Amino acid sequence: MGRWIWRSGLIVLILIAYVQIGFFTAVLWWKYFNPANSAFMEAGLDRLQAKNPDAELRHKWVDYSHISINLKRAVVAAEDSRFLEHDGFDWEGMQKAMEKNIKKGHIVAGGSTISQQLAKNLFLSASRNPLRKIQEAVITVMIEQVWGKRRILEVYMNMIEWGNGIYGAEAASHRYFKTSAAGLGPSQAALMAAMIPDPRYYETHRAARGLLYRQGIISARMWQVSVPR
Repeated sequence: MGRWIWRSGLIVLILIAYVQIGFFTAVLWWKYFNPANSAFMEAGLDRLQAKNPDAELRHKWVDYSHISINLKRAVVAAEDSRFLEHDGFDWEGMQKAMEKNIKKGHIVAGGSTISQQLAKNLFLSASRNPLRKIQEAVITVMIEQVWGKRRILEVYMNMIEWGNGIYGAEAASHRYFKTSAAGLGPSQAALMAAMIPDPRYYETHRAARGLLYRQGIISARMWQVSVPR
């Protein structure tokens, strides 16, 4: 019985190691090559094609240098103001989010960094399963160790959802402002950053009071943050 348990445990550890090697290989590859899709994009396409089999995603990769400094600042201000300072986990931000959630009695704030969000978007799902969160943390460490902050922000801004079937800064800029990601002004960038928490809703509710309020906050804060050059 004891030998069977030992062998079973060893098999499980080997399988876990095999999965982690797969994740690490992808992270290493994407340090040099741009990802064409992500787990979230595949899920989004499945959702769209369930209603329309001919549906396609709107996505176009653009290099970091072709994304407006306004959008870089706005996204960092909105999602992770200590992006350049932490190692993938903003412990102070997590504590503040937890205190706010406890005070409200339900989840109203998250403490996930840009690196954590990217790990989830690229590889995982939106599930709150504890095992998924552990895997997200492991991938976050991989990304932080292998990529630089500039590469992390570049991939993040090219892969996140910005509307129903809209992924990345370039597709979103054309959708909302008929311009490229390089041509976004400060107010436009702040609005796009404000949409990130619920992009499918805000795509059709761009005059929502909460969205405009958040845009104003981001507009004031975006000049106080630093972004990778």
